[in-house]
Amino acid sequence: MRIFFLLLVSTPIILVAQENTLYEHASFSANNDTLNYRVLKPKDFDHKKKYPLVLFMHGAGERGNDNKAQLVHGADLFAKKEHREKYNSFVIFPQCPENDYWSNINYTQKENGLGFEFKEKSEPWKALSLVMKLMDSLVQSPNIDTNRIYISGLSMGGMATFELLFRRPDMFAAAIPICGGAHPLTAQMYAKKVPVWVIHGSDDDVVNPAYSIRMTEAIKDAGGSPRLSLYDNTGHDSWTRAFAEPDFLNWLFSKSK
Repeated sequence: MRIFFLLLVSTPIILVAQENTLYEHASFSANNDTLNYRVLKPKDFDHKKKYPLVLFMHGAGERGNDNKAQLVHGADLFAKKEHREKYNSFVIFPQCPENDYWSNINYTQKENGLGFEFKEKSEPWKALSLVMKLMDSLVQSPNIDTNRIYISGLSMGGMATFELLFRRPDMFAAAIPICGGAHPLTAQMYAKKVPVWVIHGSDDDVVNPAYSIRMTEAIKDAGGSPRLSLYDNTGHDSWTRAFAEPDFLNWLFSKSK
């Protein structure tokens, strides 16, 4: 069964009164399918320069077709004036349609919450496939520094972060999956290639922190050196504390292939 009901248990969407107008509306089409996304361009963009690119994958609660809801969590962090000056880059926020899901997973209802079945080998769902094609297209741009492409995401997007790492292990220079999870055997694809900072809340009753702990161990077993932050007394919204980390952006942008 595809896991669409997370919309009901994730943090409710409370759209801000004013949309962040720094993020431009955009769309990508392939094989008669279309992916909506928003893009934050580098401050004082210079066509003669190369810039890092950040891909941010939203959670289940921000799915839709308005090309707006995906900016609820994380967009303001990258758009801060001081951050745009220090970490000047392209930032991409794709939006998953309401009737789709980023990661190809199954779920079961358990007494202590949800149980997820992460697949080692499977075809990507349509939405994630479009994100992959979008990224494959963007990296062809002469303005993208292909040695500094980063990915992060929360909840459903944290799972997508792990999945994109194993589907595109040579694309990313660093990754920060937040309250996500994946099949541990997929870590072999990227463990030695991509620095990963795994973040989760200890009291998460939507996505059990055991999934992040398991992935951290899997990356280590596969020869990687992941960083793990398990926040005490924190539920599913561990992204709030993650975005407040003084080292969040500095760690991400310090990495290069």
